[in-house]
Amino acid sequence: MTASPSPGVRRGYRIRVAGRLDSSWAAWFDGFTLTVGMDGTTTLSGPIVDQAQLHGLFSKVRDLGLDVLSLEAVNLAEGS
Repeated sequence: MTASPSPGVRRGYRIRVAGRLDSSWAAWFDGFTLTVGMDGTTTLSGPIVDQAQLHGLFSKVRDLGLDVLSLEAVNLAEGS
């Protein structure tokens, strides 16, 4: 089990997928920031409040047929 983030810090994730998604997909991905890489990948990043939300995000990735290349848990400053 992982320790909770410190006060003033929220848990977030960066998910890198194969393929290019433009910013119009951000609303469908719960407001996550989408960053297109020069290598033909897209990185989705943003806060996750619980495991149910994370699983929902992965369901959307699956529904689009995207391959997940990496997943990274990150701490976000409050207000991010």
